[in-house]
Amino acid sequence: MKLPLSVAYISKNEEEIIAKSLNSIADIANQIVVVDDFSTDKTVEIAKSIGAEVFSEEWKGFVEQKNSAIQKCKEPWILLLDCDEIVSNELKNEIINVINSNKIAFFSINRKSVYFDKLMNYSWQPDRVVRLVHKSLNPKFIGIKIHEYIDTSNSKIIKLQFPILHYSYKNIDDQFSRMLKYSKLSAESYFRIGKKVNILNLIINPLFAFLKMYIFRLGFLDGWRGIIAAFSSLCSTFLKYSFYIELINSNKKRE
Repeated sequence: MKLPLSVAYISKNEEEIIAKSLNSIADIANQIVVVDDFSTDKTVEIAKSIGAEVFSEEWKGFVEQKNSAIQKCKEPWILLLDCDEIVSNELKNEIINVINSNKIAFFSINRKSVYFDKLMNYSWQPDRVVRLVHKSLNPKFIGIKIHEYIDTSNSKIIKLQFPILHYSYKNIDDQFSRMLKYSKLSAESYFRIGKKVNILNLIINPLFAFLKMYIFRLGFLDGWRGIIAAFSSLCSTFLKYSFYIELINSNKKRE
């Protein structure tokens, strides 16, 4: 049964995963919107074959790209998904109940990573994001670079119980390649807002990132996957501050 629901995506070369994501929600959504950054693989072909409306647009940044997708949603309810996220059957039933109740609010959903074919119950937890919203609330992404989020200042947030399954990395190579990319983007975000840092951030913040994930959030209970996840958090934090300090020094030399 189709519901008054639009699902919004942004994409770029996601042929390996997008079909699984689309198929996990297509049976209940009246509209699927994909704003694609001129993919060179079969992303567009796959999305169209599953019934998505695809709009080809050059990359404008996460905030602008996602807002463009929202603007194309026609149904009263909007679900925001990434191409590597899959809606579980339990979450789908919960979404159906929310829409049928017509309760106007922002709804947050916890993302649980599937890492090396296993669901991570502790690492990267909790990871709540606002993903379901009634269109009447005029949802809009704000923020800079990779730190985009939905502005929820005009209504309350209600937590949904069941998670989105997040298939974030194909392998270690993919994980650390993305880490390098997103660490640079984070550094650029810090530079843009003039965040204050010093050399201690290079030492304390990465160590705290590791301890937070592995000890405080019980990542060690995820076994060897938890160790890799915690060290990746340490490395990404170290790289983020390293790139930021590099940007500061480069800017000083130009002045």
